[in-house]
Amino acid sequence: MATQYDICFVTAGDKKTAEKISDCLLSGKLAACVSIVPGLESAYWWKDRIEKAAEFLLIIKTRRALREDVMQCVKNHHPYTVPETIFLGVDGAAQNYLDWLGANTLFTTNIPKDKAQDAGKKL
Repeated sequence: MATQYDICFVTAGDKKTAEKISDCLLSGKLAACVSIVPGLESAYWWKDRIEKAAEFLLIIKTRRALREDVMQCVKNHHPYTVPETIFLGVDGAAQNYLDWLGANTLFTTNIPKDKAQDAGKKL
């Protein structure tokens, strides 16, 4: 059974960028938890060529209703022209985990965009 929660995957080319995005998401309560996984090796098409890069993977636990805000935070703090931001619905999680996730994220996205963006700029 699908829930109102998502996991979002974002890749970053360096630890500083990954930490800036994580700090923005957590301080703005746009995510309950962000796991930063080092050691990712990515191969991808870019400008008609296959590129390879070492990256960090962010695994972001959030509410589905916060998708747009999460994407805006990533866009504001990411140097990539096309940052990866992929959402997958959470399915089959323990209810106590979902309760924790909900208690540690914004319930509504009805906050002024400038306040959400300002939270990340202060970091």
